[in-house]
Amino acid sequence: MPPKKRNSGTAQNKETKPRIKTASPDKNPDLTIEKHREKDADFVTLCQSLQVTEAVCDQAWTIWKAVQDSVDKVPDTQKRLWGACLFVAVTDLEVASFTFTQVLKAVDLNVTQFLDLLKKMDVNLDTISTRVNSAVTRLEKKYNVSLALYHRFDKTCSKIYSDCSESKAKDILRSCWTMFLLAKGRAVQMEDDLVISFHLMVCVLEFFISRCPSSLLQPLYRSSISTTQSPPTRTSRRNQSKAKPCQPPGEVDVQLLETLCRENECSLEEVKNVYQTSFSAFLDSMSLSGTQDLPQSSNLNKQYEELYLKSRDFDGRLFLDNDETLVNPMVELMQVESTPRKNLPEDDVVLIPPQTPVRAAMNSIAQLRVDLTSSGDQPSTKLSVYFKNCTVDPTNEVLQRVESLGQLFSQRFGQAVGPRCVGLGKQRFTLGVRLYYRVMESMLKSEEKRLSVQNFSKLLNDATFHTSLLACALEVVMATYCGSSNTGSYSNGGSVSAEMDLSFPWILDVFQLAAFDFYKVIESFIKAEPSLSKEIVKHLERCEHLIMEAIAWRGDSPLFELLRQTHEEGVGEQAESTATLNQPLQHTHTAADLYLSPVRPSNHPLMAPESPAPASSQPPAPAPHQAPRHPQSKSLSLFYKKLYRLAYMRLKMLCTHLLSSHPELEPIMWTLFQHTLQHEYDLMRDRHLDQLMMSAMYAICKVKNVDLRFKTIVTAYKNMPNTNQETFKHVLIRDGQYDSIIVFYNLVFMQKLKTNILQYASARPPTLSPIPHIPCSPYKFPNSPLRVPGSNNVYISPMKSPPRISTGVMTPRTRILVSIGESFGTSDKFQKINAMVNSSDWSVKRSLDMSSASNPLKRLRFDEDGQDESDGSKTDGESRLIKKLTDLRSTRTLLQEQKMEDAESEKDKP
Repeated sequence: MPPKKRNSGTAQNKETKPRIKTASPDKNPDLTIEKHREKDADFVTLCQSLQVTEAVCDQAWTIWKAVQDSVDKVPDTQKRLWGACLFVAVTDLEVASFTFTQVLKAVDLNVTQFLDLLKKMDVNLDTISTRVNSAVTRLEKKYNVSLALYHRFDKTCSKIYSDCSESKAKDILRSCWTMFLLAKGRAVQMEDDLVISFHLMVCVLEFFISRCPSSLLQPLYRSSISTTQSPPTRTSRRNQSKAKPCQPPGEVDVQLLETLCRENECSLEEVKNVYQTSFSAFLDSMSLSGTQDLPQSSNLNKQYEELYLKSRDFDGRLFLDNDETLVNPMVELMQVESTPRKNLPEDDVVLIPPQTPVRAAMNSIAQLRVDLTSSGDQPSTKLSVYFKNCTVDPTNEVLQRVESLGQLFSQRFGQAVGPRCVGLGKQRFTLGVRLYYRVMESMLKSEEKRLSVQNFSKLLNDATFHTSLLACALEVVMATYCGSSNTGSYSNGGSVSAEMDLSFPWILDVFQLAAFDFYKVIESFIKAEPSLSKEIVKHLERCEHLIMEAIAWRGDSPLFELLRQTHEEGVGEQAESTATLNQPLQHTHTAADLYLSPVRPSNHPLMAPESPAPASSQPPAPAPHQAPRHPQSKSLSLFYKKLYRLAYMRLKMLCTHLLSSHPELEPIMWTLFQHTLQHEYDLMRDRHLDQLMMSAMYAICKVKNVDLRFKTIVTAYKNMPNTNQETFKHVLIRDGQYDSIIVFYNLVFMQKLKTNILQYASARPPTLSPIPHIPCSPYKFPNSPLRVPGSNNVYISPMKSPPRISTGVMTPRTRILVSIGESFGTSDKFQKINAMVNSSDWSVKRSLDMSSASNPLKRLRFDEDGQDESDGSKTDGESRLIKKLTDLRSTRTLLQEQKMEDAESEKDKP
């Protein structure tokens, strides 16, 4: 196809700014003020301006009346609330009336303000439906990603073009951003994927840089394209047949792409994959593959306008104009935070810009790739030795499983992200496989050291173990690319499509893996991989919480069968005894313990507790005259231990907000809650842990004559972390029927536990359950500083590789910051540091404070929750363990010296 007429992006489209189409009032002749006299005239006028239908107008007015009646004080102006009601009505009825940008302009709000207003409106359980909630969540994610990308685009272009304020450069930037929005909307199904969208933006930048006049470029980019091709000019086009073709038209400029990737700290391999698949296909659809010309801006605007009106969300072109609907007014993006003064008080404070979302994502991905550089796509030599030492060699099974799951993963990844993104799925799966083999080898080395065995045949031939371990490795990779905070929420029967969401538990659905089986590997995985960042460890812990809250309680979960067998065949044995609740949770188990523990009580005798079970093929024979004991499933026991602690932690958090004046009710609520989880566990089937928690709170307040309404509980619950409105709006009642938490309480919870609940109002209430011991976190962050044993206040951290050290974060943030090679001042400062380390006298430490004010100093705490010990206990001085170790070392030294003296005296004897 011949190239289109050359366009520099200036003359051919004088109207470069997008126009928001608005309807004339007579668009819908039936929507008149006379016909809707029962409604406010200004409300009808707003409906006319937004071209809504009769049904939308009536529905929005009904929502408004409900909000007006239930809110004591209207939180905003009527017009803005009307706009929110219209948005809710349009979304619920699935009617295409107006775009999100149009309603924002009509009520004079930006995105953040409008979304906050929607949350304030939801005072009743049925104001915002699950469909509206899903649409708002998708819209918010897309907006946040688009905002981050625009800021990165603006910053990057200032480094590419010599003068972005020049008219021709501004027009090119507008066309470039519009083309990126168009490519993102067409080539990527998941527009809230920050990494893929950013890689696509780099491709668009390469396309425009290679085609714009070199006079507009900074020297770095001008030199990057000068050796590969000359900029398109009239002379070169007229004498095109005489010129030496350096590269086929439309083909990627590799040298320029390398420069862009290097400057933006992203992977060239991944960007090239996006270019060769998604972006090349987009260029073909735009008839731009065979030309070196810039696309016509009028054509780009026309096609994006169609895409924008079809999606009916916000107009991304308005970012270029700093439009008030998309950009918060007068908010400084590059806010800075100050570090403590390094040396003397008169020194300047160092200002450090925070990491942007794009930079944080690129750094995390780069670190992951660096960490896995030494790991291979195949089992290592050491891992192969472990396989060969097995009674049954699992090598072929492992390789075949990886191959089949890899094909499945790539296929499902392409379905979610886009059919041309299968290659990206393969790249991420390869990283997951490397991490899978690496962690498996680390686990086996630990087991070999612990058990002094090398035959792990039973464990390594367990398909569930391998699938869970691979799924966990892939979840780490997916969280690194999609953001560690990207976890799915409770959704059971709602309108959210799981096919389009890569967040956890997507990987479980892909591999058809039971959540209860996946949870068994999480803790061992974290222990075995020290390179995991703090954010990834928190992400995996959040995945574990999601499993315990809801995912493990799905109707087809093996957890229910295991619980049934435990209660029926376990000779009255419980899933987990409440007697140990107030004791610290022990973390001595391994993945082998959990995967090889009996799935149900059996007649096989249990080994003595001090004899760890080897992860080989056959259990050892029982000792003579040993009475057989029914074994308990370690995986179920640990699950319930963690479940109880999570349940109590959430209950305590809600009680603190709502019942601070009635602290005596908390242990009673916990007793009912714990009883339900232990004896009425079937109430958790296809439901959420918090649904039982809120019901238990309401029930106890009811029998204790404390005024606490469900509306109050739900309002406080929404402010808790990691909560979702579907939890209280979309509760299973029976046989696929869903309703609110109130209906569930009346028809299900109260009917099932009525007798037990009424006992708490009697003179002889049930015995209270022990309060669980709550640690800060069951996981030690591998990269967190650790206290040096026997020291007062000295911590050490593992050395970090260069890619992990961010320019946006500096450590330590202490009172004295020493930089090697920098003038530190007089030698007395070093003497003071030595004195501070070697002395427990707080006055020495206080003397280091250069200010005259005597501020009380606190012990240094590096863990997020301020704890040093794994069980979360706090100490004012040295820990008891450290003291015991010190005493033991002293005693051992004395014994050794005494023994040496005795030996010397024996030698001196004739």
